[in-house]
Parts: sequence; structure tokens; C-alpha cells
Amino acid sequence: MIIFAQYRFLWLLLLVPLFLLGYGVVRRLRLARVRRLGDRALVEALMPSYSGAKGWVRMVLFSLAFFFFVIGLARPRLGAKLSERETHGAEIVIALDVSNSMLSQDLSPNRLDRAKLAISRLVDRLQEDRIGLVVFAGDAFVQLPITADYVSAKMFLNSVDTGSVPIQGTAIGEAVYTAIRSFSAQSEKSRAIIVITDGENHEDDPVAAAKEAAEMGIRVYTVGVGSAQGQPIPKDGELMKDKDGNIVVTRLDEQVLREMARVGNGAYVHAGNEEFGLNPIVDDIRRMEDERFSSVVFEEYDEQYMYFFAIALALFVLEMLIGEKKAKRRLFE
Repeated sequence: MIIFAQYRFLWLLLLVPLFLLGYGVVRRLRLARVRRLGDRALVEALMPSYSGAKGWVRMVLFSLAFFFFVIGLARPRLGAKLSERETHGAEIVIALDVSNSMLSQDLSPNRLDRAKLAISRLVDRLQEDRIGLVVFAGDAFVQLPITADYVSAKMFLNSVDTGSVPIQGTAIGEAVYTAIRSFSAQSEKSRAIIVITDGENHEDDPVAAAKEAAEMGIRVYTVGVGSAQGQPIPKDGELMKDKDGNIVVTRLDEQVLREMARVGNGAYVHAGNEEFGLNPIVDDIRRMEDERFSSVVFEEYDEQYMYFFAIALALFVLEMLIGEKKAKRRLFE
């Protein structure tokens, strides 16, 4: 597969048919002038060495040379080479709560969108660290496997919403276990899980999950999103209600998140609109010993431009060597 690194130069190829068309117009105008001078056969007899066919040959050679020159400028690359790259850093898995309670608006514009913005800014700060994303509600799923491709990380993050997990609820413990399974086999020391949630766990034992992660050498950090006073949950233009018709109010449960961070050898941060809390957590993770990661990436291509430049040069030289006079049929009279 051929890839053009500077594909914008390909627009110059539109000039090739203009060269041929322009030369054809010039030839017709010249023929018209010859006819005005007198009989065409007589004029051609006065110029026996002139060859009109060679003029077209030169123009075709010039056009072909220009064509290959433009292709060379566009830097064609043939396929891609696999290369192994070694990086140093930590592996970070973010477990993001996408339950309906994250739609509450005690953070602007709501808890979930504010969390996504903070994660996006965190990705901008990363250098050689690797990141993964787990989304959870009543169940947990890997949204993004561990990667150093930050562009893909942002793309997957943007697609996250409360519909990413079909089962509602808040299974924080399952999210931690899913994050544990997400780490690569290369990682042994510098591993951290950041759980972003309002802490209203309804499904399992997140403290036991955080303790198990710590026993495996994985630090667990928690970010509490929301307020202790509580906020209603907007849904489809209305406030969410329970089966009795009462407005559902979601409150931040800091106790369970603090306990998770304590047994997980991490730290708890209460998210705010000004400072969400991920920056101090990442600063703490950076103090961990860097891990070495080897990954295979597509980054080197077989450059082909020099061959097209060589063809263009040969055609230009050939075009200049061909005159407009007829070749002599005999060397000796």
C-alpha cells in the first residue's frame, strides 16, 4: 500500500493536462499563422528540417517528467515497517463511573462530563506512561486496553456516556477487579488504579477489592464526585423518580472511598470544579519507580521519492536532448 506523506502536492498533477492542452493551442495558432503566409506545402518546403512530431514528443516527455517530479514531492511511502520501542513510565487504569447518578449537576456541566474533561487533561500531561479505561455501572467493561496511544485514548473517552454499560447500578468492586485484569504482563511495579465515582456502591465490596489490589502491588486512588448534600438526577428532560414517584437524590459517599484509598495504599481526593483532583494523584504516581515497556509500533516507512525524482530527471534530460529538427536519414551523402 502506497502512502503519501505530503499528499497536498498531488494537486499539481492537474497541471499536466493543461500543459498538453496549452501546447496544442499554441501549435494550432502557429499553423494558422503559417497559412496566412501562403501555401502550407510551400512554407514546409522552405523549412525541410522542422519536425512537428518532435515537438509533441518533447511536450509528452516534459509532462511525464513533471508527473514523476510531483509524485516525488508528495513523498510516496511503500507499506510500513514494524519497530520495537522501549518506554519508561507507569501503567494507569482509570475506572470511571457511568451510572445515571453521574448525570447530577453539582459539578458543571454534570459529574460525568466534568470527569471526562479532567481525564482528557490528564492524558495531555502523560509522556511515556500507559493508560487504560474501565467504565462501570451495574457491571464493568474495559473501554480502552492499556495503551500509549493518547489520541486513541481521547477518542474512546469521548464516546463514553451513561449508555456505555447497559446494566445500571454502581459495582465499584467489580470495576477494581476489571482494572486489575487490564494491566499488561510487562507491568509489575508501577501500577495504579484511579476510581472516579460518587461512591454510592450498591453491588459488592469495593474495600475488599482495593485491599486485594494492594496485595498485588497496585495502588488504588479514589476521586469522589458530587456533594454530600445530594442532587437530583436529570434524565430525558425530567428529574429521575423512584417506583413510588419520589425524586431520586444522589449523595457522595466519601466513607467507602476513603477506606478504599487507605487499604489500597493510595489517596482520596474530593473533586471540585476548579481542581478535579487528578493532578496531585498523577504527581504521586510519578514518584513511583518507572517501569520499562517494550511495544511494537508502525513508525518507519520505505521512502520511494528518490526513485520518482530519478525518473523525472532522466526524462527532463531526454526532453532537452531532443531537438525540433528532423533526424538525418543518412550520415553520408
